[in-house]
Amino acid sequence: MESRKKIYIAGCGGMLGEAFFRVYREDYELECSDIDVNAGWLKFLDFRDRDAYFEAVKEFSPDYLFHLGAYTSLEYCEVNPDDAYVTNTLAVENAVHIANELDIPVLYISTAGIFDGESETYDDWDQPRPLGVYARSKYAGERFVVENARRYLVCRAGWMMGAGPEKDKKFIQKIMGQIKSGADELFVVNDKLGTPTYTVDFARNVRLLLEKEVWGLYNMVCGGMTGRFEVASELVRMLGLADRVAIKAVGSDYFKEEYFAARPPSERLVDRKLTLRGLNVMRDWRVCLREYLDDYYAGYL
Repeated sequence: MESRKKIYIAGCGGMLGEAFFRVYREDYELECSDIDVNAGWLKFLDFRDRDAYFEAVKEFSPDYLFHLGAYTSLEYCEVNPDDAYVTNTLAVENAVHIANELDIPVLYISTAGIFDGESETYDDWDQPRPLGVYARSKYAGERFVVENARRYLVCRAGWMMGAGPEKDKKFIQKIMGQIKSGADELFVVNDKLGTPTYTVDFARNVRLLLEKEVWGLYNMVCGGMTGRFEVASELVRMLGLADRVAIKAVGSDYFKEEYFAARPPSERLVDRKLTLRGLNVMRDWRVCLREYLDDYYAGYL
């Protein structure tokens, strides 16, 4: 019987890591680490420590290295730029050096936020123009992988949703948390466009590329163009709460004190390269939102 291939997953303690663990654990031998050991299947590793990172990966001797973790709060990165670059950029360089030395492919997660939003949509070949520290730190990591890794996957995600109330720190959980606390009115921006990305679909599509060995850079988001206001409206409708919870449209200035970092007006990605290769298994965002609520939020409210 052929032995299972091995994947070392660094920065696996967040919402995306949960999906990768779920999707890969049955068919691959995994070693998962994070600075926040919040699950029994995680080991401690600060991947900013180059020597510790190298030793951990080398000892496991994997066939692939997945580098998932990053600071994703735009406000934190704006206030702590050095920490953002050490975590989001230099640690990625560490991963590339390790992967090259061990002659294994590396996976890096990039973001739709590296574009300036001046266009309505962006495909895999459009030129990024990052606006703030977070976007610059992520784009610098992306460029280093593309220019230096021997074999790589760079996959750009959009508005992430996944892992449920314990690990989802993004838009869906923020809305769900407000509803759970009894809010009957939600204030949601109507001037921000994007593409949701279900973590489970994302992990599955990465696996397809990995097993086909079709290396390169890919946009990887759910189907369907939308915006924050429409996502919130659809979420409330799916919960059967449209008669009880009102959604009020506001401009981004409404939240300017809390969310002061620059954000592009449009982060809509198009999975053109995946589609042209016939390898796009990302489903429509509404289908994924419905599944996400059913799988992760049963009994939450």
